Amino acid sequence: MIDDSRIEITGTDLRCGDVVRVAHRRAWAELQDDAVTRADRAHRLAVELGATRAVYGRTTGVGANRHTVVDPDAADQHGLRLLRSHAGGTGEPLADDVVRAAMLIRLNQLAAAGSGVHPRVLRTLETALRVGAVPLVHSRGAIGTGDLTALAEIALTLAGEHPWSVGALNPIAISPGDALAFISSNAATLAEAVLAWHELTRVLAASHVVTALSFCALGGSPEAYSERVHAARPHPGSMRCAVEMRRLLGMDGELTPGQRLQDPFGLRAFPQVQGPALDAAAAVEQVLTIDLNAAAENPLIDIETEQAYHHGQFSTAHLALVFDHLRAALHHVAELSAARLSDLVEPDLTGLPAFLAQGPAGSSGIMILEYVAHDALAQLRHAAAPVTLGTAVISRGLEDHASFSTHAIRATVTATSAYRTVLACELLGAVRALRLAERELPHTRLRDAYEHATAALPHIPHDHPLTTEIQQAERILPTLADS
Repeated sequence: MIDDSRIEITGTDLRCGDVVRVAHRRAWAELQDDAVTRADRAHRLAVELGATRAVYGRTTGVGANRHTVVDPDAADQHGLRLLRSHAGGTGEPLADDVVRAAMLIRLNQLAAAGSGVHPRVLRTLETALRVGAVPLVHSRGAIGTGDLTALAEIALTLAGEHPWSVGALNPIAISPGDALAFISSNAATLAEAVLAWHELTRVLAASHVVTALSFCALGGSPEAYSERVHAARPHPGSMRCAVEMRRLLGMDGELTPGQRLQDPFGLRAFPQVQGPALDAAAAVEQVLTIDLNAAAENPLIDIETEQAYHHGQFSTAHLALVFDHLRAALHHVAELSAARLSDLVEPDLTGLPAFLAQGPAGSSGIMILEYVAHDALAQLRHAAAPVTLGTAVISRGLEDHASFSTHAIRATVTATSAYRTVLACELLGAVRALRLAERELPHTRLRDAYEHATAALPHIPHDHPLTTEIQQAERILPTLADS
């Protein structure tokens, strides 16, 4: 039987879903002996190399100080000085789940045996994850060229010089070469990236359900999701979306005509717009999976060739660019959701009262939802702007490029939150329309999702504040995809 509560750390096969489970404390990490053995070989090799040649960050300073040779008699303090000088983060502390994810990712990267850190660092990270000890890590200080401030804070916490946020462990010694080897990673940014990707994919999955409810409320035409239609232009995401819509709507065999010859774009072009977002999310997962298992430390201590290689693997251009792409795709998806909401309040399309209002003449019904949705859509539009058009030149001009991947990911968190509001407004409109029209839903998972939504969202006929219902609709969105 597979133990889903245990994640084996090998340095080669960590998945995004594993990171999410450990971050949320639904699983724990266990280092494999072979990974520790490889890490020990890399550590011994790094010590040997440092005794015979210049190795960046071990026998030299860092950044523009790369040619400054460290006094061998003071090497024991060089690592701690490096950590202390780089632990200059500020801003709000990172959430505990982000820090747990960062520790897990860094542990797995170190298990890939390219850093040369002492194996006790790996064992201490493993212990911290097992007992629930979490360092205090600040959020501001990364530009996409290594999470130097965040990882320096974690390292100093392990060394007993920085506070814990939750729990505590006995301090460990930091070997002279451990400092740069530990902080030469983007593990904190990757942690935020995995959790952001996970949350967005959950909301994208809910998009199919909400759109299917709107389809039923509007009496949509199934031709737009036909297998024949999508086989003629087989983009993977669009085909996947169409398959899901056919499944939700019970479209087996002969297609039943809709109420119109052609539906508005919100229904008719949904696979063509949702599809790119699904493809973009898949591309993000692919990049993340590579980086979670990467020995990307600079320099790379390679136990196969017994050499140290200096390089630019700290750059996260891949990560920044795929998240910029994902946000742009999400904006298109959100535009269609707002368009479907407008369709739901239009009597010519639903056969129901304007704004789905009930009560005396002039009642506003859900009129305000369009304002809320377009406010959120505007926020999403600003968050979708590419961050990769900027750069930075630092360290006396030596480091003259930055991807700003951390900012691309945090913009994605903002965009996801805004989209959740847009989609929640559509869900409220679709549920209200279906209640008023008393339409029969197909005997598929869609009916279960609708029953879940109606149980969570009250039906109040008269005009009233909708704030609480919007918030509740946002909360249940991720669960709709699982109904």
